Amino acid sequence: MKSQLFDAIDYLEKEKGIDKDVLLEALEAALISAYKKNFKSATNVRVDLDEDAGSMRVFARKTVVDEVEDNQQELSLEQAKDIDPKYEVDDVIEVEVTPKDFGRIAAQAAKQVVTQRIREAERGVIFSEYADREEDVMTGIIQRMDPRFIYVNLGKIEAKLPESEQMPTDDYQVHDRLKVYVTKVENTSKGPQIYVSRSHPGLLKRLFEMEVPEIYDGTVEIKSVSREAGDRSKISVFADDPEIDPVGSCVGQKGQRVQAIVNELKGEKIDIVEWSEDPVVYVSNALSPSKVVEVLVNEEEKATTVIVPDYQLSLAIGKRGQNARLAAKLTGWKIDIKSETEARNEGLITDNFTIEDDEETTFSDNVDDLFE
Repeated sequence: MKSQLFDAIDYLEKEKGIDKDVLLEALEAALISAYKKNFKSATNVRVDLDEDAGSMRVFARKTVVDEVEDNQQELSLEQAKDIDPKYEVDDVIEVEVTPKDFGRIAAQAAKQVVTQRIREAERGVIFSEYADREEDVMTGIIQRMDPRFIYVNLGKIEAKLPESEQMPTDDYQVHDRLKVYVTKVENTSKGPQIYVSRSHPGLLKRLFEMEVPEIYDGTVEIKSVSREAGDRSKISVFADDPEIDPVGSCVGQKGQRVQAIVNELKGEKIDIVEWSEDPVVYVSNALSPSKVVEVLVNEEEKATTVIVPDYQLSLAIGKRGQNARLAAKLTGWKIDIKSETEARNEGLITDNFTIEDDEETTFSDNVDDLFE
């Protein structure tokens, strides 16, 4: 029985990756508890586990005193001298008190405690494995759904996708495979809990890192992301090397790279713009696909007034203000959009101000956006 117990510990270490020391510590605690419970002993005891011999022995620990007040915890100096003349007061003597049938009784009594500790150790292993996956993208399979969560199997653990983190354009079905962004990993009394998202801006950033080698190796840097999941997103990119086109790198040949991300996000439109430290240039780029005439900057309030051609006002603002809203989130600047006519009436630009713009081409390029 004892040998089988040690064999089981070796098996658990090899197959489940649980440290043997953790298991032995759990076993010792369980055996001490079993001894005290089954033999109604309040004695301070220690359990010695000998793996080589496959044995378990129980030792009572008693303190040597001049006058014994507690037979369970103390031993008189006279009795101690009978065992070994070298003992003095305050020494601790260990006396073996292993019962004959202790192996069977202890194994039964300790089973539940050891099982619980093993479960806790397994949870610790799982938590350690996933703890460093926060802010990372993982692929999982939908296991089940309820009104609050979609449960995604990530391999050794089931992650929770809250309703608030789901994309309105996704059609979730059990057994579907999907990519999720890990927002939080925590160790609770019920075991490790992982929360994931499909709407987090971090998902878009990680997908670009996976799809665009230049971002992965640091040649192109993602500066900012703004997202309204399932509908439209904007991402700003930058490259130190003037020979590299950061936007072109993200778009890919014939748009293959960005299209792969659009497909993963179920048709979410993505505007890729070039970052600039000049707010005039950056805000102009961020309002893509609209054409910008001029950007007036208020550094103190970190606000801008953007003037656009009259026919592009609705495109610049976007459906329900979406384009302007996403551009403001992307740049971190407040954006007030005015048409050219309105700006002239308010004296923001003069009649001598001219616009170099191929209006026909611009309108043609953006006609789909105007009618969204």
